[in-house]
Amino acid sequence: MSAPRILVVDDDDDIRGLVRTLLERTGAEVKEAKNGRDGLREFHSWRPDLVVLDVSMPELDGWNVLERLRDMSEVPVLMLTARGDELERVRGLQAGADDYVVKPFGKQELVARVQALIRRAQRGATAEESGSYADAYLTIDWTQARVEVKGTEVQLTPLEFRLLSTFVRNPRQVLSRDQLLELVWGDAFGVGGDQVKLYVGYLRRKLGDDAPIETVRGFGYKYQPPASS
Repeated sequence: MSAPRILVVDDDDDIRGLVRTLLERTGAEVKEAKNGRDGLREFHSWRPDLVVLDVSMPELDGWNVLERLRDMSEVPVLMLTARGDELERVRGLQAGADDYVVKPFGKQELVARVQALIRRAQRGATAEESGSYADAYLTIDWTQARVEVKGTEVQLTPLEFRLLSTFVRNPRQVLSRDQLLELVWGDAFGVGGDQVKLYVGYLRRKLGDDAPIETVRGFGYKYQPPASS
């Protein structure tokens, strides 16, 4: 398996250099960009496997870069920010970021989170994603990452799509928060069970009030296909 290609976008030379050094020690191939515009150009020309993206940058900030990345790719994105409040984390995750690290960050934590995202992306690339799924409630086209609920298309973030796919691939099976962290997030490192609850809530709201995702108190969640499927 070839070395993962990681693009680091940050306007701070010291942080860019530190992240590059840490990731190259793990065997990754790393390129740098000092601002959002350079980052997008580098992404287009190099097509990395993962992007480490700073939030606060002049001209084109991390939120704008993330939005443009999500318009064309589901590449894993790890956001770096100096703010650690919950609203900031929720904003990043809802916008399509895959993980979130607050500065100043622990070196081992950063490396662990990057490696978890790479592992998850590699599993997704080798998993069987061809074909589709359909029941009386929803239809999933895995090749197009497309979801329809009762014939109407529903827009999901990449993380929400992975969560729904995990439920559908394990019908009627109760999945604990720890299992969902491993299957959807790729690793439980630094991610709490509250994040699972948060995203199950997001998913239910997008699918509709009658979404067949059930809470099994004290155990977890399960997808209960409609009886007529």
